[in-house]
Amino acid sequence: MTTALITGSTAGIGAAFARRLAADGHNLVLVARDTKRLQEQATELHDRHGIEAKVLTADLATDKGIAAVEKRLRDPKAAVDLLVNNAGFGNKGHFLEVPMADELTMLKVHCEAVLRLTSAVTAGMRERGRGGVINVASVAAFVPRGTYGASKAWVVQFTQGAAKDLAGSGVRLMALCPGFVRTEFHQRAGMGTGNIPNWMWLDADKLVAAALADLARGKSLSIPDPRYKALMGVVKVTPRALLGGITSRTGRKYGPQ
Repeated sequence: MTTALITGSTAGIGAAFARRLAADGHNLVLVARDTKRLQEQATELHDRHGIEAKVLTADLATDKGIAAVEKRLRDPKAAVDLLVNNAGFGNKGHFLEVPMADELTMLKVHCEAVLRLTSAVTAGMRERGRGGVINVASVAAFVPRGTYGASKAWVVQFTQGAAKDLAGSGVRLMALCPGFVRTEFHQRAGMGTGNIPNWMWLDADKLVAAALADLARGKSLSIPDPRYKALMGVVKVTPRALLGGITSRTGRKYGPQ
């Protein structure tokens, strides 16, 4: 049985990955900050699917937390075959309204942790000639929209660059770029969602199924829904100056800054 490690596993997209991978027979290492929720999740997945689910409490906004996950990923006696870098959050507020400490914490989780954990796991994967990494980004990566979008753009560029460098090694890397997903994300950031049109919402379980299918096809970028594929097609041909104004207005209305 293969083993998958998922960060931010107790809610949202991370929990959907855990459910799907457990159902497919993968053993799991579940990573989040809340030990109680982790233990409850591990017990439920073990009882339902008969897989081995271990927990690792770690805060990826800290060096200690990142180092703990790096150590697990480098363990040669318990290889990780799939890493899902899912942990992340949004800050409510415009540029210069969000405290600098919160901006730096976002970069720590979205960029530094992704870089370090991806590096930690892919070294062993390359030696074994197999493995996969899914780095969860966002469609916000493709529009000029503050620190959140910038950090997710970094995830996309880093992942696709690393995928190219590791081509032919048996290691697959993919950036996953969802749109709005019904999770705890907005609630935890203190953002209202009542004004977001129903058609923009994605189901987390369907999103995960599409993402895993794209990884199996060898894609380095996954936008797992026709609606958002179409929107990103429009974004590509929209002048940046015009796009900046549109995304500024919609970002204030719908998303993290």
